[in-house]
Amino acid sequence: MVDTGDHRIRLSFDGHFATILIARPEKLNALDYEMVLALERAAHLIEAARDVRVAIITGEGERSFCAGGDIEAWSALSPSDFGLAWVRHGHRAFDALARLRQPLIAVLNGHTLGGGLELAATADFRVAEEHVKLGSPETGLGIIPGWSGTQRTVTRFGSQLVRRMALLGEVFTAEDGHRLGLVDAIAPKGQGLGVAIAMAESLSRRGPLATQTTKMLINAAEGEETRRPLEALAGGLASAGAELRTGLAAFRDKRSPEF
Repeated sequence: MVDTGDHRIRLSFDGHFATILIARPEKLNALDYEMVLALERAAHLIEAARDVRVAIITGEGERSFCAGGDIEAWSALSPSDFGLAWVRHGHRAFDALARLRQPLIAVLNGHTLGGGLELAATADFRVAEEHVKLGSPETGLGIIPGWSGTQRTVTRFGSQLVRRMALLGEVFTAEDGHRLGLVDAIAPKGQGLGVAIAMAESLSRRGPLATQTTKMLINAAEGEETRRPLEALAGGLASAGAELRTGLAAFRDKRSPEF
């Protein structure tokens, strides 16, 4: 187990795989501020792990993958703290997960609502167990889907589907979600992790550099991020050429390079 700064966000490494477990089942795996910060740290640790090819995120228990933000944690905040800390840091954590160089698989082992759906949207693939329900109920509480629930979810799932969930309050079953493109696979109750591991093993057998580069390009096409992929790919191209070797040799010899 790797220290993420909060014992309820449990990160483990096993060969080419990393797993994040949200371990707060008594609160339906709802996230408070400290857990949000720990999620961001977990993402950075996975990003830095050179041997990791695939990451999995899931929740503890079978009632909820993640119930989103803990209402008790955010409802007492001032408007400025809500916007500048709660929403801002939630975006930072979720962006870090969505922009991992490694593919991320979310195992939806229980209901996936509100911020939980927004968290699931950060993954490249979603495996939902058959008892799961998915939706965005925030407007029914007088709040907006604040962790990219009107942005990344639209890109990943389509604007009309998000309208049905976020404006009308429709809640979908796992079967509905699979048919509509919210999830990529359905598993029997309690077997979602096994399906995700099989998917992860398949992913890990593919070229890791090609897989990670392709993910970056897909993210760029979606508008998830554009600057980092562009500079990363250009930097890799430049570093593979003779010009860098010429420049470095000249630097070491304290002379002007002759390109």
